[in-house]
Amino acid sequence: MAREADVTLEDIATELYALPPKVFTAARDARAKQLADAARAKRVRALRKPLLAAWVVNLFAREQAAALRGALELASELREAQDDLDARALSALGRQRRALVGALAQQASELASARGEKITPATTDAVEQTLNAAMFRADAALAVASGRLIRPLDAAGEDSAEVSDAVAGDLDVASAAVPAPTRPDELAARRARKAAEDELRSAERALKKAEQDRDALERKAKSVAEKSERLSARIEELEQELERTRQELKGREQESDEVDALRGDARERLHEAQQDVSTAQKAIDRL
Repeated sequence: MAREADVTLEDIATELYALPPKVFTAARDARAKQLADAARAKRVRALRKPLLAAWVVNLFAREQAAALRGALELASELREAQDDLDARALSALGRQRRALVGALAQQASELASARGEKITPATTDAVEQTLNAAMFRADAALAVASGRLIRPLDAAGEDSAEVSDAVAGDLDVASAAVPAPTRPDELAARRARKAAEDELRSAERALKKAEQDRDALERKAKSVAEKSERLSARIEELEQELERTRQELKGREQESDEVDALRGDARERLHEAQQDVSTAQKAIDRL
């Protein structure tokens, strides 16, 4: 059995705050009477009776320590890694965290109900709010893991002094069931993996863009080639038509020369005929 001098106020508080609220006061006073040190006995008698929601969390921290530790370790890792996560990942993790907190609060309430306590929805909500505070704040996580809560915690609006005031005894790392922090090499590896995944997504986007550009250029090249073929064929048609026109023009020019020659002959014959008519007329006139 441990000597009285070796038992701290926090040790005594941890024992008392695991008891049902209805027997807390009597158990506290009885424990104080067992102490020979008057100053320590006075401090024990000064321990405040926990509110029901706080007792539910204390009970859960004592009897489901592994489940609570796992949740708080996850919360610690998320707090450390949140600066490295994008909005989409943070949103997904936020939903998962809320679901986890809700499940833990329900489990804690059921555990308290099994101990004969009447747990209302309002109490369960206060338990959930307390566990949610532990997800977001390291000091709140220490308070929850200590098993010595006097009252529920609020995720927002409480500073470290107020959180400490919600715990019986001192709140320090040595006396609390503190989640082990993520090792630097694990955090560095996670960040390196995320950076590599970001690089991969960036490279995949660049590859997709390059493939799209290539496909667009190939379609354009095909269109240009087809248009060039059509233009080449049209040029060939025009050249053939031009050659036919040239040949036709050449034939017309030859025909024109022949017509001009015939016209010359016709004019000469006409002139000669006119002279013959004139001579004949003159001969008639002399008769």
